[in-house]
Amino acid sequence: MTVKDIDRDSIRHGKITEKPLRDKPGFPTWAMKLTMAITGLIFGGFVLVHMIGNLKIFMPEIADPAKHDGFRYHIDEYGHFLRTVGEPLIPEEGVLWIFRITLLVSLILHIWCAFALTGRAHQSRGKFRRKNLMGGLNSFTARTMIVTGVVLLLFIIFHILDLTMGVQPAAAAGFEHGAVHHNLVESFSRWPVAIWYILAMVVLFMHLSHGLFTAVSDLGITGHRTRAVLLFISYLVPAAVMVGNISIPLAVAFGWIS
Repeated sequence: MTVKDIDRDSIRHGKITEKPLRDKPGFPTWAMKLTMAITGLIFGGFVLVHMIGNLKIFMPEIADPAKHDGFRYHIDEYGHFLRTVGEPLIPEEGVLWIFRITLLVSLILHIWCAFALTGRAHQSRGKFRRKNLMGGLNSFTARTMIVTGVVLLLFIIFHILDLTMGVQPAAAAGFEHGAVHHNLVESFSRWPVAIWYILAMVVLFMHLSHGLFTAVSDLGITGHRTRAVLLFISYLVPAAVMVGNISIPLAVAFGWIS
């Protein structure tokens, strides 16, 4: 017998409903998951390259008699390279702005898909919550993806205001545009900022490790050996990024870099 009843309890007790649990979405769920997987990989690649570039702060100074202090920093050379790469074919900072726009679009898509998928999951489950998860770190990071994502969004905004735009009070009072080494030292010499960056890197590890772990499945990778290798990388890369990035504010805060 067909019963036109959308109550989940009626379905639970063996009755049938003709009405779908929710309307057919305009943007398929599989497409949203694929979008999140691709944008997540973009972010993973970016933070890895960004961390490697930032580690140039540990490299010794380069002798330069033309400078008033007689030397220049490797990380400042790296920052100059990013601003001028592609010249004269591409205007100054042209390539840099291409990267920025790509990351901004990826961020908007990632956030929109994340909240849309979360809303659909809650709507489909109704009052029947997820239970009997495996437990451990992976289940914890899965349950807190929205929370860690919001924390990272706040961190990104602070990071841009602090070390890219130099907007106070996020940035240090002595901020100088283009002086990467100087700005890092000025910013991380403030203990609250150093601690905030360290905590943000721990959150980044949690969010990115589970995100890459999920992307392996969402991209349809099913081979046993391939999955095993990629799942190992999904923890190795975020861990390397976390350790590398944390080493910088610690080194500055303890006076090892000045």
